[in-house]
Amino acid sequence: MKSVKIYTTPSCPFCVRAKRLLERKKVPYQEVDVASDDEARLRLMEQTGLRTVPQIFIGEKLVGGSDDLYALEERGELDALLQ
Repeated sequence: MKSVKIYTTPSCPFCVRAKRLLERKKVPYQEVDVASDDEARLRLMEQTGLRTVPQIFIGEKLVGGSDDLYALEERGELDALLQ
């Protein structure tokens, strides 16, 4: 299974929603809280060009946010991407 990394902040409901889907599917993930880590937030913005969270990576591929993750699941593409 490919590694999953999710950039979050504690007060973000979309972050919670994305993590719930991963947990329901029993997908381990690395969470990076960028709320108080200015360097991590800056690296994320440089890497993605985006300021919003969550930002979810599967392997080296940027999936996007919570809605993007759920869209992959609804289309039946998430499991294949994780492999």
